[in-house]
Amino acid sequence: MKKILNRLALVSLLGLLVLSGSCASRRKLQTVQREQVSAALRLPARMEAPPTIEVGTAPRRDTLRVTDLDGREMIIMQAIRDEQTGEMVATEQLEAAMVTARFRNVAERHGRIDLEFQVVVPERMQDSHWQLRLHPDLFVLEDSLRLEDVVITGADYRKAQLRGYEQYAKFLGRIVTDTLAFVDLRNLEIWLERNIPQVYALKADTTYVSDEQFASYFGVSEAEAVEHYTNKFLRRRNEWRKANRERMFRKYIKAPLLADGIRLDTVIRGQAGEFIYNYVQTITTRPKLRKADIRLCGEIYEQDRQLYTVPQSDPLTFYISSVAAFVDGTPRYKTVILSRNVETNTTSNIDFRTGRFDIDERLGSNEREIRFVKENLRNLLLNETYELDSITIAASASPEGTVKANNQLTYKRSRAAADYFNRYIQYVRDSVRRADGAFITLGADGREQIHGSGRASAQIPFLSRSGGENWLALDDFVRVDSLLTEGQKADYFRLAALTDADEREKKMRSETWYKYLTERYYPRLRTVRFTFALSRRGMLKDTVHTTELDSAYMHGVEAIRDHDYERALTYLTPYQDFNTAVAYVALDRNASAMAILDPLPRTAPVNYMLSLLHARAGDEQNAVQHYLVACGQDRSYVSRGNLDPEIAALIRKYDLHKEPDEEY
Repeated sequence: MKKILNRLALVSLLGLLVLSGSCASRRKLQTVQREQVSAALRLPARMEAPPTIEVGTAPRRDTLRVTDLDGREMIIMQAIRDEQTGEMVATEQLEAAMVTARFRNVAERHGRIDLEFQVVVPERMQDSHWQLRLHPDLFVLEDSLRLEDVVITGADYRKAQLRGYEQYAKFLGRIVTDTLAFVDLRNLEIWLERNIPQVYALKADTTYVSDEQFASYFGVSEAEAVEHYTNKFLRRRNEWRKANRERMFRKYIKAPLLADGIRLDTVIRGQAGEFIYNYVQTITTRPKLRKADIRLCGEIYEQDRQLYTVPQSDPLTFYISSVAAFVDGTPRYKTVILSRNVETNTTSNIDFRTGRFDIDERLGSNEREIRFVKENLRNLLLNETYELDSITIAASASPEGTVKANNQLTYKRSRAAADYFNRYIQYVRDSVRRADGAFITLGADGREQIHGSGRASAQIPFLSRSGGENWLALDDFVRVDSLLTEGQKADYFRLAALTDADEREKKMRSETWYKYLTERYYPRLRTVRFTFALSRRGMLKDTVHTTELDSAYMHGVEAIRDHDYERALTYLTPYQDFNTAVAYVALDRNASAMAILDPLPRTAPVNYMLSLLHARAGDEQNAVQHYLVACGQDRSYVSRGNLDPEIAALIRKYDLHKEPDEEY
């Protein structure tokens, strides 16, 4: 009896503690709701501390000796003005541990930007029974992106979660997977022993007995016997458990453990002050990206019940500095030499019947080949830059027959092709005249006079040539053929060395591979080669030196603007100029950038870039020197220096712009 009373007292005490905790949570929630308490975003305190250097013969901490544009020596140090004496007194300033600024300048490196901020949760929003789900949102250009959540879980909240998982695990443990567990095996054996001893005797026999044999011997199937001694209630209850696993999961686990999209899930065991999480988000740069904003919102949950919506925080703004802003977009031109006369050619495999020279459009692939030549002719006739002066046509033949006969045949084929395509040119010229509104009149001498069209009006001469037997092409075909053996190729080239082409072709006829060549390659030897002589319209001199936009260089400039620095270098590396150095600086390839910038004239952009490179190398003396000279040359670099962390650190350390009107 005493044990029962002690247990009841313990249960009552636990109930009072839970009730007390619940009341405290409700009071805290009322305060949070009334005061609209919110989590906050803030910038972490700057941790960078530029190393102290020694300059000149009289070392002095945090002091630099530089010269201005006029050659005057200046001493720069961390100092304050003494109110009584008016003198500047060197001092050391301690940075505050808490940064309240709402913006920060961040630098792009390798096409990426690291955004560092802190998620701060005040003590009033922390409770052992609550879970805070905080959502940082990133805003860049016109896009928004929800970053990974920060989840802060109270100890009692987590205990309740785990208790739910334990209860669900117990539920799953009661699901039976072995269906024989529901069979009353003992009574089934007794029944078999009493009524069918032959079957019971099989208990120790491993001989296989099919269900059909079982039924034929004893009048009842094995399945029926097992079903009779199966506890159907237990089986139905087990089936219900399997069917209701998802519903029971929701019953026992009110708030599942979060896994996906979580940057931090930590358990708070006490309320010892505000909770601070240092968050670092890396983003890739993109064209026109100048700043990024981050806001914070969220909710407070008690298991599956949302208690409070955390108001959206004030934004943190990150201003992004990129050396891409230094790219010099001045168009770059290159000198090119233009020749008045230009020659181009094309080859067409117009097929001819053996021994014939007339063009048959329906033979072989002639229709496609002829269409290809016509397209070339039309493009040349209508070209605005070049004028078609003449066309040379040379036909070639396969080696059947004598060289003399083939030379005559190929000349006739060239003439036939010239007549054929000359008719097409006349058709194109007439079409152009009609499109231009030209008209024709007869002069006193009876000759046609064309009015109103200057295009495609001149007669274009055709020059016919005999290409002869096309042995060179046949040699190339045999050389790369994959079906001929090495021995057959050797035999062919042995015969090809004969100077008498007629004798060569005659001996080839007796070879086993001759028929293969005539079927596979001879039709491809009957080609027509067109050579087009062109001249630039309106150009009188044979050659002219002119300039044109260097498109490759401008592609490199555009790649820098798109923050694609590796691609930019594929275009700019041969130039080794300021823009090439900009791409190197963006990729932190500082030695390569320094090698380009050092010999360049000391313009403001060059001085600023040198300042940046010296700062990265830890050479503060030269970094400050070049920066101040750049500011003296162009006052815009005074504000630009705050955008690059390396320069901004020097500005803060040496208080470089204490007097805004000071001349550098």
